[in-house]
Amino acid sequence: MPWEGPLRQVGEATYEIPSDYRGQNGDLEMNVPGRIVASPTLLEHIADDLAPEQVANVASLPGIVGASLAMPDIHWGYGFPIGGVAAFDPDADGVVSPGGVGFDINCGVRLLRTGLSVDDVRPRLRETVDVLFDAVPAGLGSRGSGVQKSALDDVMAEGAGWAVSQGILDARDREAIEEHGRIEGAEPEHVSERARVRGQRSLGSLGSGNHFLEVQYVDETYDEAACKAYGVRPGQVLVMIHTGSRGLGHQVCQDHVQALQGSAAKHGIDLVDRQLACAPLHSREAQEYLGAMAAAANFAFVNRSILAARARDALDRLYGDAEVGTVYDVCHNIAKFEDHTLPGAPKGPKRRLCVHRKGATRAYGPGHPDLPERYRDAGQPVLVPGDMGRMSFLLAASAGAQQETFGSCCHGAGRRLSRNAAKRMFDGQELIQKLWDESGIVVRATASNVAAEEAPGAYKDVSEVVESVELAGLARKAARLRPLGVVKG
Repeated sequence: MPWEGPLRQVGEATYEIPSDYRGQNGDLEMNVPGRIVASPTLLEHIADDLAPEQVANVASLPGIVGASLAMPDIHWGYGFPIGGVAAFDPDADGVVSPGGVGFDINCGVRLLRTGLSVDDVRPRLRETVDVLFDAVPAGLGSRGSGVQKSALDDVMAEGAGWAVSQGILDARDREAIEEHGRIEGAEPEHVSERARVRGQRSLGSLGSGNHFLEVQYVDETYDEAACKAYGVRPGQVLVMIHTGSRGLGHQVCQDHVQALQGSAAKHGIDLVDRQLACAPLHSREAQEYLGAMAAAANFAFVNRSILAARARDALDRLYGDAEVGTVYDVCHNIAKFEDHTLPGAPKGPKRRLCVHRKGATRAYGPGHPDLPERYRDAGQPVLVPGDMGRMSFLLAASAGAQQETFGSCCHGAGRRLSRNAAKRMFDGQELIQKLWDESGIVVRATASNVAAEEAPGAYKDVSEVVESVELAGLARKAARLRPLGVVKG
């Protein structure tokens, strides 16, 4: 069902839903406008479903500041759109909403650099993908290396710090993880026993759906200074890992959505959509959710650390010392407290805000104190996966993201087709063969229907998404990455 509400252009690649829009049913009361980052080309696809209505709905939540934002990879989600960003002021009755984080808490991306070149890997590509497929547990219900029940609280409390203590992660690599791989305020005691059981058996696994491990090479560079800072160069082989908190995070969200269903009414909040279940940030319900969410996020950092170590060890076995190191690791499903000025007021006082990013990536520009010193001049690396047949991008965050989007950017290409529609349109086995025959890309998937769901044609063109964020001044292209081999769950 297409969206037919009002949109007016307010920037080269920014469109606004005015705050006097009353919604499809005429009873919506927006507290701030909605803003969608998109080129004119992408905008017509964005209106194909009701994701813009979700942008407007989020604008009705208490304590939201600036605008309800959406990135160019926006599509329909649970409560909030995927690609949505919203910041809430705790001193203005702001709320936290699990729908603004999503079920896969701290789903994110880690990009690894290697000392290998595309010429090293192409002759051994099938062998390389096979070894990585064997090393990385993938698929629905996949079990990882696991963790002792007694250590699970430490994983959730310490995040990447636990991985360093276990020799899984190098301390220098930890510097290249958002928040150093540990979200503050984790309270494992608010993680249910059911979530713990699911997490204990899945730690160190990739999962299914759109999660992947991809062997890539640097096809083209655009910003030489940024690439030098990030340690990437033309022809270099990289490994991109996309996964999150697995069953533990899903269960945390499920548990707390249920707990918050009645919280809004209790606190006098009138919801336009019950999927926007929320609670005031100062409330007990909100604090318990935030504590459990941070614990799940830290679990996800450890999960990606284990997978990165498995990939490193597999490449070392094949190629000797493959010189694997971390370019960056960034969340794209999270809510956390950050200091920001309001959009359009870059010189105003900073406010402590709870920033929800759901299918959106943090993007701190040059000079930001939270960045590793070696990246501070270039700006934060922004990791933008595309699809397994075309390309992905490594971007460098620009100052405009801090001025306009609470330091946020796109997180990928964004779906164009639902999973069911993709399975009807594409045959998985035919697709895998076509990718090999036409592009020399090796795909190993646990099931052919997974490949069909993740067909390149199911996604927007990531280059158009990246063009939109460049036009909006949120980030700039550093390098284009082409796929060589893909491991799918």
